[in-house]
Amino acid sequence: MARAKTKKRTKDSATSDIGSSWKQGELLELAIESLADSGDGLGRWGDRVVFVPDTVPGDRVEVRLTVAKPRFGRAQLRHVLLPSRDRVRAACIVADKCGGCQWQGVSYETQLAAKTQHIRDVLQRIGGFEDVPISPILGDASGDRPGLHYRNKSTYPVAAGPSTQTLRAGYYRKGSHQLVNLNQCPVQDDRLDPLLAQVKKDAAIRHWQPYDEKRHAGDLRHLSLRVGRRTGEMLLTLVSRSPDLPELEKQATAWLKRFPNLVGVCLNHQPNRGNQIFGTETRCIVGQSHLTETFAGLDFHIGSTTFFQINTERAEALIQAILQQLQLTGTEIVVDAYCGVGTLTLPMAKHVKKALGIEVHAASIDRAWVNARLNELDNVEFRVGKVEESLPKLLREEQLCPDVVMLDPPRKGCKPEVLDALLHVKPARIVYVSCKPATLARDLKYLSHSYQLDWVQPADFFPQTPHVECVVCLSLRPSA
Repeated sequence: MARAKTKKRTKDSATSDIGSSWKQGELLELAIESLADSGDGLGRWGDRVVFVPDTVPGDRVEVRLTVAKPRFGRAQLRHVLLPSRDRVRAACIVADKCGGCQWQGVSYETQLAAKTQHIRDVLQRIGGFEDVPISPILGDASGDRPGLHYRNKSTYPVAAGPSTQTLRAGYYRKGSHQLVNLNQCPVQDDRLDPLLAQVKKDAAIRHWQPYDEKRHAGDLRHLSLRVGRRTGEMLLTLVSRSPDLPELEKQATAWLKRFPNLVGVCLNHQPNRGNQIFGTETRCIVGQSHLTETFAGLDFHIGSTTFFQINTERAEALIQAILQQLQLTGTEIVVDAYCGVGTLTLPMAKHVKKALGIEVHAASIDRAWVNARLNELDNVEFRVGKVEESLPKLLREEQLCPDVVMLDPPRKGCKPEVLDALLHVKPARIVYVSCKPATLARDLKYLSHSYQLDWVQPADFFPQTPHVECVVCLSLRPSA
């Protein structure tokens, strides 16, 4: 039986019967007005909002409606009828397939503007702040095509190739669990590209079987590559279901000889089902278990599973912006909650009387102490514990009176116990670093009765994606 051809509607021509065209499968013609925080382009059909992936503000597009709710819809791009002047050619040959970067087709200036506007909107809508004091976003100003080759770490899942002599590694296709094979990636430091290609080739030759999550069989699960942006040192970590791989030491030795900047090869044992990348046990096969990086004028040892900011340059710029805003005198006591390996604590320690870091992960605290000794900083202290337990104890029971408390929580933001402890002790200033503007705005609203928002600094840690980092500075209200 022949199927009736779907009739295309345009916003201009269908005003009278716009409701009748609002159903799944309908073809619509839209103008894309802005970028949503999800990364999708945002258009309008009457009084409804339509989210369309792979579009750019200024595009005129034909789309097929896939979700038709009373107040919003989602659609699939069919054709770009009139491209935006802000649409650019993607730097990656698989950008239309790979789910790693959503905004490769968006000009970098438009990306920065969208991220700044998102922070402003969220602080107004969720936080209730009317006049948001936002500084210009810290972006990438290097080269003719900024926003590329910035990642100092990449971790790739692996899968079987089309033959027994090949191995695939890459990111998953958009909206699926199908791997898009990569031998290079334009957003990772390009010094890692030859290493990635060679490891894939040699792993296939060694017949290291890729992990099959459905059958919980095979061994090799992920390839994790790190590089010191300043030092050039590289560290390779293989993640395996089994505690060893055939002839691994022999192969690892060959890699160290082939790549002079490769300082170590490690094996992380991850025997469990699920999508958690790293297991709890990592051992060094050859070389050393860490690379050395120079960051904010300090030396850091960074291990296989150490959390360290992906974008070294933007993280350094953010620290400099914080220091400029605080104008420290050297007499202050600073508490750094969620301190990790001391990424913020140690640079701050150079400018204050004492810095104290709190972190729940014991391995990170061990590494933080190593980094403090490496830089001969004796005015720092680190404590292991949950911030929601350790910070209230520190402020109330031990009666520490810090001048500045720094918060750098995970995406879910701070727990109420943390915010309540701050409101009880009332340090003069709070610095809050956030990777999710919505939870930042929620927590700032909670603090706003005692604190005023003085400064907002966005930073583009993840170009080509909708993710944005932000730091704010709060000061105690005179009446608090």
